[in-house]
Amino acid sequence: MELSTVVATMINPALAWLPKHMDSPQARVMLLAIGLQESKFLHRRQLGNGPARSFWQFENGTRASRGGVWGIYLHPQSRDLLRAACVAHSVAFEPRAIWVAIEHNDVLACICARLLLWTDVFRLPALGNVWGAWELYAERTWNPGKPHPETWPGYYAQALAEVTA
Repeated sequence: MELSTVVATMINPALAWLPKHMDSPQARVMLLAIGLQESKFLHRRQLGNGPARSFWQFENGTRASRGGVWGIYLHPQSRDLLRAACVAHSVAFEPRAIWVAIEHNDVLACICARLLLWTDVFRLPALGNVWGAWELYAERTWNPGKPHPETWPGYYAQALAEVTA
């Protein structure tokens, strides 16, 4: 999928729905880079029938793990926005229902991805800070089971080029 299509059909509507202060070039680059890293915007379900759903490859997680959908469901900084997003998208405010819905609801999936970034205690990395962005993605928010740092710089560069064009 072309990145311009991702921006027009997923990122723009998601960020337009969220509070204005959550939209920034840094957020847009992160959403694009993570989507490229996780699914290349080709796969809404983890290959091999794994537990991740959406282009941003969210797992359901558990109450105990506080990961995936459960993480943004429980986090005080994202919970109310997630609840409102569920109402807006006619999805039950329950982690499993959200996890099922984001496989095909790309705007809700993007909202969830932005909310996960929002829960991080640090500011979004400055544009061009490839490895700061990697730390945010790989070490503080998504925590991929099989990280691939070798592909990150290329995906990040594509995302940055799309946002700054």
